[in-house]
Amino acid sequence: MTRRVVIDVFPESAAAHRSTCAIVAVDVIRATTTAVTAAAAGRRCFPVPTMEAALAVAAVLEQPLLAGELGGNMPFGFDLTNSPADVHARGDTRRPLVLLSSSGTTLIHEAAGAEAVYLGCLRNVSALVRHLAGRHPRVAVIGAGTRGEFREEDQACCALVAAGLMDAGYAAEDELTRTVVERWKHRPAGAWLSSKSVDYLRRSDQLRDLEFILAHQDDLEQVHVLEDGEVRARLAAPEPRRAMAAAESRGG
Repeated sequence: MTRRVVIDVFPESAAAHRSTCAIVAVDVIRATTTAVTAAAAGRRCFPVPTMEAALAVAAVLEQPLLAGELGGNMPFGFDLTNSPADVHARGDTRRPLVLLSSSGTTLIHEAAGAEAVYLGCLRNVSALVRHLAGRHPRVAVIGAGTRGEFREEDQACCALVAAGLMDAGYAAEDELTRTVVERWKHRPAGAWLSSKSVDYLRRSDQLRDLEFILAHQDDLEQVHVLEDGEVRARLAAPEPRRAMAAAESRGG
């Protein structure tokens, strides 16, 4: 059976892939980067699709932090915005994070129920590719989208994941997938800096998050999965050659 990878965009597209694919949800600026950063530090993280869900989840947790934005604005009563830099800087990792965003956490919520749901960002691309390759016969890599646009940073991240799987023998499922991969796979790391999302961070004096994202690229050996509504860090599967060598050393 031919293994396939498809790139798609917007939270509502998850429904088309949920029954047939493992889904990688991507929102580089900033929801998946924030959630991955929280989980990588050992902090429990609960992405939610609505304000009502955020309050309901927070009500059953001990000393939760409410983090997020709606339409670019931090909701009243929240502790911090959807900021990976701010989450990374906090030392109170015992406090669980309830995360709400305009599109990224909605995408994660819509993906729930798939064979597996992974969170992708520029921190864990190589680990994701290594872990996904051969584990799932069909993978959908979905960008969250912002204001009806498939933003450049999400295109770039989706393309890197899909290109890695194609190098591992997966076939691109459609023309959009092939187009996005060809557009981004050979471009330099900062090629997406012309994005409107980057412009928003500049205009809103939140460049610390852009600096954090640029300084933390492919620096994690973990994959991050959604299980029972919580983001959990898992050590990525080893590269196939390393796994074979380990098995041989055990006499397997």
